[in-house]
Amino acid sequence: MPSDIDTALRETLRRYVRERLVPLEFQVAEEDHVPDDVIDEMREMGLFGITIPEEYGGLGLTLSEEIELVFELTWTSLAFRSVIAMNLGVGSQGIVMDGTRAQKERWLPRIASGEIITAFCLTEPDSGSDSAALRTSAIPDGDEYVISGTKRYISNAPLAGLFIVMARTSAERLPGNRHVTAFLVPADTPGLSVGKRDRKMGQRGAATADVILDGVRVPASSILGGEPGRGFATAMKVLDRGRIGVAAAAIGQARRLLHEGLAYAVERKQFGRPIGEFQLVQAMLADSRAEIYAAECMVRDAAARYDAGATVSTEASCCKMFATEMVGRVADRTVQIFGGAGYMQEAGVERFYRDVRVLRIYEGTTQIQQLVIARNMLRETGLGQ
Repeated sequence: MPSDIDTALRETLRRYVRERLVPLEFQVAEEDHVPDDVIDEMREMGLFGITIPEEYGGLGLTLSEEIELVFELTWTSLAFRSVIAMNLGVGSQGIVMDGTRAQKERWLPRIASGEIITAFCLTEPDSGSDSAALRTSAIPDGDEYVISGTKRYISNAPLAGLFIVMARTSAERLPGNRHVTAFLVPADTPGLSVGKRDRKMGQRGAATADVILDGVRVPASSILGGEPGRGFATAMKVLDRGRIGVAAAAIGQARRLLHEGLAYAVERKQFGRPIGEFQLVQAMLADSRAEIYAAECMVRDAAARYDAGATVSTEASCCKMFATEMVGRVADRTVQIFGGAGYMQEAGVERFYRDVRVLRIYEGTTQIQQLVIARNMLRETGLGQ
């Protein structure tokens, strides 16, 4: 059952999204920028810290409670979610799960308040799906490490105050990918710079850019968890939760798209009656509703399993794969229901169509999810690895 704080926050967020954020969607897309006062409002609402434990200033919500809030927040443009997404997921949970006491005390309260916006730096120009093949190096030098390399498509890079950087601490590829270490690198560290904001197919307003590390010196105490070689394992742990979060975002977008398609089917008339009376339009609406319902059930089940302490690698990948593919189909049907109007920017649904496309790519492509699911199944039977 949802907690009282979750219920109250969900109702507050629902009103805020519909009354405050939805009217800003076209402005954010046009300016490619989420207004600073909106970010301040999100801080005041405590949205940056909903997954941070209460002892560090957050709300300490369970994953089951978090996804319900994500459903509400992603009724609107994904650009608004992008501002807080890293603080909720991969940009904080590694510290929550594996950080030292000192690291938690230094960073988590500031992440929870939104004073610090985080960025998770794994992807590189030549290392995407094969994330363990990254080239960014961290070479020990006395009590410090010297980090050099380039990270690509890093969400929130232009806004971030803290970068979680994955780097090689061994030139060889070690068993268990123990050549990868995670470092906590403040944005003002000499040698760290952020490139120009990326110009993307969709999600205008969501800031991504390259992160360049040119001889960045950090103390050994910056190693996440205090022990080299644990970075890849940490990344995989936080990605399980993150993938369920991305699936929840896909559901929020699909709900909004279906709402727009249904409203248009009722209002738009052809041949003297609303197009919603035509069976082929009804079929598209029905297919969308059924698929959204299936995704909701999957995500709620996986979140409940996660909260109960179960290993959910397979379930998280199932959710991410199904929900992100689902929202692509819902977006396509919605544009089709709108007809020519759906191809025009004024309708707004073409923007959602472009925005949701990337959900099938980041935090593991659909094809990577298929590999994870199949390999886990084979491993469970003892037939393969």
